[in-house]
Amino acid sequence: MHSDEDNSLMGSIPNGVNNHSLDLPDYNGLPLDLNGNPRNGLPYFNVSAFSENALGTPGNASRRSFYGPGELNFDLALLKTFRFREGKSLQFRMESFNTFNHTNFFGPAAVNGDIDSTLFGQVVNAAPPRLMQVALKFTF
Repeated sequence: MHSDEDNSLMGSIPNGVNNHSLDLPDYNGLPLDLNGNPRNGLPYFNVSAFSENALGTPGNASRRSFYGPGELNFDLALLKTFRFREGKSLQFRMESFNTFNHTNFFGPAAVNGDIDSTLFGQVVNAAPPRLMQVALKFTF
């Protein structure tokens, strides 16, 4: 049984297909037709392959019946150390996360798995875009 606090959280956080706090839907055997490019705005999977199960009965869809969407991430760090004297140096460092700015859909929160939602099957969350930072480090 869920508390009111749990129910309010469920409405605001997409939990992914067949993930925590969501009932398993019924799977009717249609092909999943996974969307290889979730950026196109189409559902990530064939939503007509799933239906709501009868009240009080568990759905027949297996938990974690498919993977994805995937992630393609490249991080890069460039650094140069300048030595002044014995034991003293200054390091310049530049770091880039998601260097090529590829859209990454990750984890259970990426796809809305709530069959009662109008967004069922839609990709609703992505990782942060390219992030860069610069630092100086003086060691003595």
